[in-house]
Amino acid sequence: MNERDWLVLQTLYEEKNITKAAQRLYISQPALTNRLQVLEREFGVQIVNRGRRGIQFTPQGEYLAKSARDMLLRIQSIKENVINMEENLTGTLRLGVSTFFTDYMLPNLLKLFKEQYPDVEFKVTTNLSSQIAHLTYNQDVHIGIVKGDFSWKDEKHLLMEETICIASKEKIDMENLPNLPRIDYHTDALLKNSLDNWWTERFAQPPLVSIEVDKADTCKKMVMNGLGYAILPRLILDDAPELEKIDIYSVDGKPIVRRTWMLYHKESLHLNIVKAFVEFMEEEFNK
Repeated sequence: MNERDWLVLQTLYEEKNITKAAQRLYISQPALTNRLQVLEREFGVQIVNRGRRGIQFTPQGEYLAKSARDMLLRIQSIKENVINMEENLTGTLRLGVSTFFTDYMLPNLLKLFKEQYPDVEFKVTTNLSSQIAHLTYNQDVHIGIVKGDFSWKDEKHLLMEETICIASKEKIDMENLPNLPRIDYHTDALLKNSLDNWWTERFAQPPLVSIEVDKADTCKKMVMNGLGYAILPRLILDDAPELEKIDIYSVDGKPIVRRTWMLYHKESLHLNIVKAFVEFMEEEFNK
């Protein structure tokens, strides 16, 4: 079996559907079916059972599919170690980055790093911080950049922290906040819980949510158009001086902040490309 075969098994196991797996692999459905039949002949076992609702893996197929991730990681590690033997810094750096950080800070950082190491390529996965932390833990990415204080027992570095504030186009009346239209956006559970706790400490009634959107940037644009107030990290509001902003505080008088962390496994530092990026990020955020 080669690397492509293991990828076929992994993708098919994730999708449980030949058509969808073929689309992800950018091959035709007959080509995928044929490859699966070749693998079944090679191992002398039936890997999947086909039915009207898709496919089901046999016990032997389950074992092979679950082994696929380990095999792909092993192949990837071998490739990286071979590249690591070269004198020039080269290879592909796999980054997992929170959506917010990707939109507002990552492009310029990658530009600066690329200027120092022009032979380095990037594979960037963007998602909510909770998903990025999971990818980093599973070593699907070399380095994760997340918003919020996740439980992490390996190496991590605090990049920055920012206050959380109420933003509005109109003057903010804190006492009347429960009666004013609020714009909410989809964020990770850590920040949502923090904001919910802050609210219940101060108000007896729930917020009057009039609009819900998927991203913080969309939320900011709604606020800028006078459609309501929102509670947002201050960094996103730096380019909106026309908005009224008030930082929020816990009952003991401490500002509500959101920290940005760089997470990675210590063993990854043996890769020159990872070590160089970690040092670059520490230098950039310690200026």
